Amino acid sequence: MRLRFLGADTKDKGCPSLYATDRGTYVVQGWTVTDPEALGDLRHVLEGESFVEIPRKVLDFARNEQVGEEF
Repeated sequence: MRLRFLGADTKDKGCPSLYATDRGTYVVQGWTVTDPEALGDLRHVLEGESFVEIPRKVLDFARNEQVGEEF
């Protein structure tokens, strides 16, 4: 899998960040969710899945992605 950087919330030195993959998916870099109540609210958790928290504005980078850019 190859990643292409789309953008970051730079208040915390580049984290959280959003990346596009060459598979037509996204990779999110953020703060690991450790709050027991929040983890208890998750549904259909599969083995190997993890959860991160990001500010809403990081998702704007996906909306503004230029489809077809090289990796």
